[in-house]
Amino acid sequence: MKFGINLSGITRITAKVSAVALTIGLAACGGGDGGGGQVSLVGAGASFPSPIYQRWFQDLSNSDSSLQVDYQSVGSGAGVERFTQELVDFGASDVAMKDEEIAKVGRGVILLPMTAGSIVLAYNLPDVSGLKLSREVYVDILLGKITNWNDPKIAEINPDLTLPDRAITVVYRSDGSGTTGVFTKHLSAISPEWKENVGEGKTVQWPVGIGGAKNDGVTAQIRQSEGAIGYVEYGFAKSAGLNMASLENSSGNYVEPTA
Repeated sequence: MKFGINLSGITRITAKVSAVALTIGLAACGGGDGGGGQVSLVGAGASFPSPIYQRWFQDLSNSDSSLQVDYQSVGSGAGVERFTQELVDFGASDVAMKDEEIAKVGRGVILLPMTAGSIVLAYNLPDVSGLKLSREVYVDILLGKITNWNDPKIAEINPDLTLPDRAITVVYRSDGSGTTGVFTKHLSAISPEWKENVGEGKTVQWPVGIGGAKNDGVTAQIRQSEGAIGYVEYGFAKSAGLNMASLENSSGNYVEPTA
């Protein structure tokens, strides 16, 4: 028996939903014998919501020492795989499990929307803040068609900035990632060229760049590589002190990143 809540695809670059999949057996075990025994749960999945999950689970343990939750931040793809293989009690993914994935879980699945956050384009240009990127420009950067920060297309929409003559390094997720799934869904929605040549998914063949594992891995790569740009969850970029680009929305306005 399976239960599910369909989470609609989000194509805006500024938001995504993280979902936690819980088994029917896990949900049932909470109402057990009332004997006050120790309850220990293990989960794995998305790095995107990991900071808030860690805080929630610590608060839970502090309020009731008989409840212990171990959450392993391994990425959405690995989390769904471990959950499907019944290696963990619950999995977390930024992209809801597909019907064919749910069908592989013999014990049943419940999908619960848990939290939301923002995906941003963070960059490492020490003397450049307030960067704006149009939809055409950031897609062209990710496609490898724009390769230098002083490209005329970037300069045209940033007339007040002094852009360096420096190569652009794109940083992407090297692991199976719900962040990648949502971000590439957005890119496919706004760019026919991206949709045809790259597409969307938790893993895609990136045209250019270097990979980093999980949100913290991408953040670290950006921090240590001057000229780098990559997509990460807002909280990771903010905690690392990275600059974040204002991105053009569907109305042609530039929106500053927020949580």
